[in-house]
Amino acid sequence: MAISKPVLFIGGGLALIVVVAISGQDRESSASSPTGCQVVVTADVLNARDAPGGQKIVGKYVKDAKIDAQPVVENGFRKIAEGKWVSAEFAPPVDAAKCGP
Repeated sequence: MAISKPVLFIGGGLALIVVVAISGQDRESSASSPTGCQVVVTADVLNARDAPGGQKIVGKYVKDAKIDAQPVVENGFRKIAEGKWVSAEFAPPVDAAKCGP
């Protein structure tokens, strides 16, 4: 059974609308961080470590991801959560974020 082109076009359009709507919700929910500190990933892939400069990788973030963070930097690493640190060089604060000095 073949699907006609108009049906495929309409189905593709609906799928695009759903993706855009979901993306918009993610941006809105990440716009307000509980700590007031939010960073954006500038590396293609940013590894999260278990400690500042630690060897164990406990997570990964992709470029342009916005992450809620803590206003704490130690030895060039920003604290994201308990036991989760990323290189501050590749995770600068977003505009108007309250990430401290």
